[in-house]
Amino acid sequence: MPRATQILSKSRKVVEDLNLLKVLQSEISHELSSNSFQDENIGSLGDFVLEWNSSRSQDVVLRRKSESGEEVAVSALLSQKTCDTEGIFPRKLLMKVCVKRPGLSSILQFDCGVSEKGVRRSDFKIRSAYFLQSTTVPGSSIYRGPLFSSLEPQLQDSLKEYLVARGIREDLTNFLLLTLHKKEQGQYLDWLQKLESFVMKDERLFSAAAG
Repeated sequence: MPRATQILSKSRKVVEDLNLLKVLQSEISHELSSNSFQDENIGSLGDFVLEWNSSRSQDVVLRRKSESGEEVAVSALLSQKTCDTEGIFPRKLLMKVCVKRPGLSSILQFDCGVSEKGVRRSDFKIRSAYFLQSTTVPGSSIYRGPLFSSLEPQLQDSLKEYLVARGIREDLTNFLLLTLHKKEQGQYLDWLQKLESFVMKDERLFSAAAG
């Protein structure tokens, strides 16, 4: 009787695992056939260089250095928030822009949000702007500046134009939207395939033991 119970338990496990395997294979086929972003080709880096784009991380990092010695670094990753308008990109981006001037130890950092505005159009909004000392990590009690939305509209617009003049334009935000959505889709597919291999290996081990 214990032997029969053991066989029945293993059989139930095999059925459940096979069901999981079928669902995984169906999802993998769907992802391979849909290729939502693979045929898209919008946006450009402009004067920026893609410095970091690891297949194991969620973010990308871009950098630009002008003849004057000014450096602009951009890091971005997908937000959990979805875009408000219909388009090809379902999610918004979180973007940080850091500007470093030659001869100064402080860095001006902008925290921004990027979203698609209509099909193949995008825009960014500044959420905060503050200074960082390049050699120190600010504590939670350090004053970082006023609430950005409380600033005069003219000052908000001027700060946005400051970033536009440094290459944070629609071509770049389009590039980031496409690159990060492609990246996330590729990582999801890789995760599915690894999970499929894991389940299949488990099934082969059970079959060998049963034989």
